[in-house]
Amino acid sequence: MNTQTHEELKGKIWEIANRLRGPYRPPQYRLVMLPMVVLRRLDCVLEPTKDAVLEQREKLEAQQMPEAAMDRLLGKAADPSRKHPLYNVSPYTFARLLGDAENIAPNLVSYINGFSPTARRIFERFKFADQIEKLDASNRLFTIVKAMAEIDLHPNRIDNLQMGYLFEHLVMRFNEQANEEAGDHFTPREVIRLMANLIYTGEQDVYKPGIYRTIYDPACGTGGMLSESEKLILSQNERARLALHGQEYNDESWAICCSDMLIKDEDTANIVLADTLGDGKTRDGFEGRRFHYLLANPPFGVEWKDQKDTVEREHKTLGFAGRFGAGLPAINDGSLLFLQHMISKMHPYAEGDEDQPGSKIAIVFNGSPLFSGDAGSGPSNIRRWIIENDWLDAIVALPDQLFYNTGIFTYVWLVTNRKPTERRGKVQLIDGTRFFQKMKKSLNNKRNEISEEQIRFLTQVYGNNQDGETAKVSINGDTETRVICRIFENREFGFLKVTVERPLRMHFEATPERIAKLDEQTAFANLATSKKRKDAAAVEREIEEGRKQQAAIRTVLATLEGHGRYMDRAVFDADLMAAARGAGLKLPAPIKKAIFAALGERDPDAAICHDSKGRPEPDSELRDTESIPLPPGAALPLPMEFGPDKPNDRLVAAFRDEIDAYIALEVLPHVPDAWVDYDKTKIGYEIPINRHFYVYKPPRPLDEIEADITQLEREIAGLLKGLVA
Repeated sequence: MNTQTHEELKGKIWEIANRLRGPYRPPQYRLVMLPMVVLRRLDCVLEPTKDAVLEQREKLEAQQMPEAAMDRLLGKAADPSRKHPLYNVSPYTFARLLGDAENIAPNLVSYINGFSPTARRIFERFKFADQIEKLDASNRLFTIVKAMAEIDLHPNRIDNLQMGYLFEHLVMRFNEQANEEAGDHFTPREVIRLMANLIYTGEQDVYKPGIYRTIYDPACGTGGMLSESEKLILSQNERARLALHGQEYNDESWAICCSDMLIKDEDTANIVLADTLGDGKTRDGFEGRRFHYLLANPPFGVEWKDQKDTVEREHKTLGFAGRFGAGLPAINDGSLLFLQHMISKMHPYAEGDEDQPGSKIAIVFNGSPLFSGDAGSGPSNIRRWIIENDWLDAIVALPDQLFYNTGIFTYVWLVTNRKPTERRGKVQLIDGTRFFQKMKKSLNNKRNEISEEQIRFLTQVYGNNQDGETAKVSINGDTETRVICRIFENREFGFLKVTVERPLRMHFEATPERIAKLDEQTAFANLATSKKRKDAAAVEREIEEGRKQQAAIRTVLATLEGHGRYMDRAVFDADLMAAARGAGLKLPAPIKKAIFAALGERDPDAAICHDSKGRPEPDSELRDTESIPLPPGAALPLPMEFGPDKPNDRLVAAFRDEIDAYIALEVLPHVPDAWVDYDKTKIGYEIPINRHFYVYKPPRPLDEIEADITQLEREIAGLLKGLVA
């Protein structure tokens, strides 16, 4: 179908949708139009063999044929070439429904109930029966059915790919009307084509005649990625045997995807309606299953609070035996959970072993999974797990304003456990942010698109795998030659986060102003409170006793006022304890800490404070961290367990010399009293892709800027003169 016909079709259906105005608000049009389009599509498919199906049904009922056999034979009557039955045993078609306008509502219900079981389940998920009653009550039903009957949606005229475009256009427009959140957006078809081209590049086996391969999308929506994958493979290997699998939690999207699969004669049982991550009621729909190729555009920037209990339970109880062993991302973005889920479904790999063929993943993310989370956090540990296992193959940065509901930059990650020899131990980064063309007409936030030529070029760059490959790109209207491909060793994304301490130095002085600050210290203030609740007299006695204790402490501290300023805490502590003993007063550790906090101030000229073991006490306000790149030759995976943060002697032992050398060179020349708290050393991983492609441009010369300002001043003066005149 050409572009003009496609645009006409979209316009006609939207015109029909506008006839719903009144009983329906625009955000509610989807409740009618999505199932109505599916229904008309099925009607066009089944109408030519309707009479043959009715005749066969009459014969089979006379023979009292068992239900399972009847289902199979009716399916063959509708289309003998199909593997999965699709038929309708009601006497109606869209054309015949129009012949009885007075009874169109019950007849339409009867028509839907006459479909084969799989098709009936689709309309159950649409909850279309509720809308039929509402449409009939508002005198809209006949009008809508009549208008839809005039639209030909037969696959001979509109293939499944174009039908997918139509559905996604309608859902996108309905989402606009309903102001859906940015995370639930459709993947533009050109992005899906790019992902499909990337994931199947270098995959020689998939093009062998008769090869069997499984494809899986854990957030399949209306099935775009599955359809594009199938189209690409079959266009180059028509004898390939492909099994498409998906999981989707939205009823409407699931129903649309299943209707597409049903018409293509795919097994709709492979499209599971459930939350992929699990929310307590639903579960992983393909538990224990493995797939050859996995593609997804999971919701990013969307909270996973509803799945929190299920995910955390699996993380804690199963660890790496489950799906989320490496760690959990922040609650406000669950996209990395989907990647872990997909990795758990990769086939194991052994070279030359068909029973262990390995798998390959393509997934779309926003920028957050590249760098969010500190060293040792869930996101960092997930990146570390992927990179140290040598699964991260490549990342392609895409242009902004590609998606309908968000204008942000996005990134395609390619993850595989069967890297070819030349890619092992390395990660390829591709800057595709300049490869787009402006759309003639914007679609909400989508203003850019990737052309077929640009898709081929980016795919070629990935396949070339050449560090430093360049291309001519447009920068602010100027054409420049830029590096668009960089290749790094895995360890170059890792770093040691080292905690650098400085000693605490404080002076102390028992002035009235500082003694008054004791009241701000919790431990001191709590002396004049009571934990008793029922006995009022006892409460009062306890409070009074605490006040006396507070007064005694203030009196002891006042005796130190004449000693002036102490530049050494040890000396102040000795005088304080001597004064307290002389007054017969005990100072528990929390009270001493409160006194030090109230009477002390940080002073770089004061003596270092030491703990009870004589070690310098660190100053939390001067504490800093240093990120030290993993050195060349660092063997991955590193000797550090995943899980709760804890001191790791093996990690420190592996890099002690590198840490000490870095501190001696970069830290001690500036702060000679600093030291490293080795127990707090952590491993972090981040992928700063933008930094690797950043090109510095010096600012323009000052005289050039000054000349521009002078010229602008003249122009402004001229305009003002014209206004005054």
